Formats: sequence, C-alpha cells, structure tokens
Amino acid sequence: MTNQSITQKLANPTRFMSLSGAILPWLAGLAVAVIVFGLYRGWTAPPDYQQGETIRIMYIHVPAAWLAMLGYALVAISSFGLLVFRHPLADVSAKAAAPIGAAFTLLALVTGSLWGKPMWGTYWVWDARLTSVLMLFFLYLGLMALRSSIEEETLAAKLTAVLALVGVIILPFIKISVEGLSVPWLGLEIPAWNTLHQPSSVFRSDGPKIHASQLYPLLYCALGFTLLFFALHMKGMRNEILRRRVKALRIAEVDRARAAEAAAPAE
Repeated sequence: MTNQSITQKLANPTRFMSLSGAILPWLAGLAVAVIVFGLYRGWTAPPDYQQGETIRIMYIHVPAAWLAMLGYALVAISSFGLLVFRHPLADVSAKAAAPIGAAFTLLALVTGSLWGKPMWGTYWVWDARLTSVLMLFFLYLGLMALRSSIEEETLAAKLTAVLALVGVIILPFIKISVEGLSVPWLGLEIPAWNTLHQPSSVFRSDGPKIHASQLYPLLYCALGFTLLFFALHMKGMRNEILRRRVKALRIAEVDRARAAEAAAPAE
C-alpha cells in the first residue's frame, strides 16, 4: 500500500466515521476505568510529608496541565496540516480540539489555585508559570471567538489556523518558565524565570523525584485523562463532520427549491 493511498484513506471522512464509531465506545470506557482506578489509588496513597493531604490535588492538576499543552499542540499540528497539506479532516480536528484544550486549561488553573492557597497563602500570584498558562487559556478563547465571528467556514478555518500557529510559541515559554532551557551544543542557556511553581518531579533527566506510592497513581491518572481527551476529541470530530453534512444538505435543499421556483411558469 502506497503512502498516497494511506493518506487518502485517512483523509476520507466516511472512513473516519466508520472507524471512530467502532473505536470510540471502547476508548471512552477504557478512559473512565483508568481514571477511576487512578483516582482510587491516589485517594488511598499516603499524604505527602510536606504538603499533607493537599498532594491529592496533583492527581487532577498535573494531567490537566499536561493536556492543556497537548491540546494546543494538536490544534497547531492540525492547523499546519490544513494550511500546508490541505488535509480534509485537519480543520475538523483543530476545531474539535480547541474547546477541549480550553476546558483542561481552565481545570489546571482552578486546581492550581486550590493547591496554591495552602502552599503559598494565596489563590493566585502573577508569576511566570501561572501567567503563561492563563495566556494559553485566553489564546484558546481567542481561537474559538475568531472562528465563531466569521460566517464563511473556509476563511474562518484559514485565519484560525494562522493564529494557532503564531500562538504556538506560548508552549515553550510555559516549559521554560519553571525548568529553564539548556542546549550545550548551541551554547544556549536560559535560566528558569522568577516563579513560585515547583519544577517537574516526574520527567527529569535524573529520574523522578516523587515516591512510587504517589508516582504510580499520578501516571494512571495521566493515562486515563489522556485517553479521555482523545475520546472527547474523536467525539467532537464526529459531531463536526455530521454538522457539516447537515449544513451541506440544507444548502442543497435550498438550492433545489430556488431552482424549482425559478423554473416554474409564472401564473
């Protein structure tokens, strides 16, 4: 099978509807099962020696923050596929991913604020990490507002895709704000910014800095919420394809009615 035939099959909305219809129930069921198991393990895990019971917010906050950035990356990749390759499902994917990513970004902000109150003594500080994630949330809202403000779908898709690609620069800034950036072979060294947010405890070059009793529930929750994200994304794409089909049928019906009216003899 050639690459062209694979691409053509992946680009076929009818094939996507058939395949996703078979996969979606299993994917959604697996997501719920893994999330429930992960949250149960998190609930029964011992409290942290410093953060106490507050550590349990992490099992929702960390996956939400991860999916906030993954969602925007998916929007940007789909937008690139629309502008460069003109993939028929690229805009469908970008449009479906935006509200889901915005929801997870809001969840990350809310849970982060709930965690910040006992840790920092306040729900919000204008530090680098929190501010950059808030900017990501506004960027999601901007994408959705821009699309809804333009009636012509082709133009709306292109303008939204351009904005999504321009806004992708926010993702490395979110990472650098806490971790900094070091590229020795380029002689590049960017220190972490002034932030109260703790650095990553899981994905580190020297290994996780979190006990296994807390690490495994966190990984289960991350996997479960990731599966949920893709289940919601797949469902959103299906809904958007059906919406466009209904719209096309309505336009065709209106055109037929106008043609019949024009062809009818005047009384």
